[in-house]
Amino acid sequence: MRYAYAITGALLLGGTAIAVTSSPYVGAQVAQNEGLTAAAPAGAPASLADMVEKLQPAVVNISTKQRVQVQNPFAGTPFGELFGQGQPQTRQAQSLGSGFIISADGYIVTNNHVVSAGAEGASVDSITVTLTNREEYTAKLVGRDPATDIAVLKIEAKKPLPFVKFGDSNKARVGDWVVAIGNPFALSGTVTAGIISALHRGTGGTYDKFIQTDASINQGNSGGPMFDMRGNVIGINSQILSPSGGNVGIGFAIPSEQAAPIVTTLMKGQTVKRGYLGVQISPLGDDLADSLGLPKNSGEFIQGVEPGKGADKAGIKAGDVIVSVNGQEVNPDQNLSSIVASQPIGSKVPIVLIRNGQRMTVSATVGERPPEDELNSFAQSQDDDDFNSQQQAPGKAAEQSLGIAAIPLTPGIVRQLGVPADTRGIVITAVDGSTDAGAKGLRRGDVILSANNRPVTTQAELDAQVKAVASQGRNAILLQVLRRGQPALFLPIRLRDK
Repeated sequence: MRYAYAITGALLLGGTAIAVTSSPYVGAQVAQNEGLTAAAPAGAPASLADMVEKLQPAVVNISTKQRVQVQNPFAGTPFGELFGQGQPQTRQAQSLGSGFIISADGYIVTNNHVVSAGAEGASVDSITVTLTNREEYTAKLVGRDPATDIAVLKIEAKKPLPFVKFGDSNKARVGDWVVAIGNPFALSGTVTAGIISALHRGTGGTYDKFIQTDASINQGNSGGPMFDMRGNVIGINSQILSPSGGNVGIGFAIPSEQAAPIVTTLMKGQTVKRGYLGVQISPLGDDLADSLGLPKNSGEFIQGVEPGKGADKAGIKAGDVIVSVNGQEVNPDQNLSSIVASQPIGSKVPIVLIRNGQRMTVSATVGERPPEDELNSFAQSQDDDDFNSQQQAPGKAAEQSLGIAAIPLTPGIVRQLGVPADTRGIVITAVDGSTDAGAKGLRRGDVILSANNRPVTTQAELDAQVKAVASQGRNAILLQVLRRGQPALFLPIRLRDK
């Protein structure tokens, strides 16, 4: 093979002059990659090596040792007494993640889930931080904020430590280059690069405003930094979207604009306090927007108002649509909860809302968000209905405009349903499961208080409002529904095809 290559090379070299004169195209043909040097995006270095060399020492490995209580696997078997039947067993567990040093005296930022017990009945015994030079330190947990998955640790070193600073994620744009450094699968000091794929991405959390990236992020990268091309931390790598558990090019980082003030609060040993209005909300999706005659995703719908809280005192009512708070528009990129949470407690903020198609402005005083267990008492419960005094009539429901059969409330039915004595409306006796009302979960025993923001006390009044909505060219109607043990809920129901 060496000989054959040598002959070929000689022929090519020796035949150069002949080739040029024998083909009219050869002189114009140049390989596409001929003479190219390393291509670099505008504003980025031709290599990331110098930047990474400076940043890596500030990125650390974080591991925890945990104790997990598990049930005796031999309980209830003939071996139960031999192995301590009924006694829970203690197992050792370990978690791995990443973090980064933000001060020379040893403050470290990571994800809360990196330093939290990974299972029910587990407890964290110790947290160990390992630097890139393999020095190990026992870390103290300074503070945590589970709502945003941020935690701050502290280690005591004998000399000043290398650290990095937060940058401004507000300046980040989709398409910008980013670098992630962390410890995926315990491979310390791993560097990956990519671009920002999206901003303000939500994954289901109340305060989600993630930066999405295609830089490879895997298990163990959690808590590590995302850098821009100037070496500033613009995100904390936190989550991945993956059906397999490995990288598929969709990772999420908590933006620095959200993380930095929380970290500052936790470093002071304080708890994070958030603004609160006292409302239940729903996104303004297709059906809800159609039932109100409003554009979708422009605002959020108020399902309920907690008595005595800021929204109630400001005159905000169930059925309103809040479109802006303190000049910030409410939309999928910045939801109502996150906007209100960032307002100073005790401040008065203007709130623009739409009520019955009319735009208006109110002023509300922002309160402090209560603990989650207290909020749960205001959330909806899932009690079964207790309405059995009427025969079900699915055939009759199928004949009605929405696939709902209902009768007027009477004092006896009110008592049996367990709803407030002053409740006025109609009670559903049957729902056609093939309709949108059935798909949305309406069921026997639910009370319809209003339709199209008009009180209804008979089936005929409900049907009249359905006709009124249809005559306006809308394809859905807004019902206010009450279920025993729950606050009244607004639900958009699509009209049946004619």
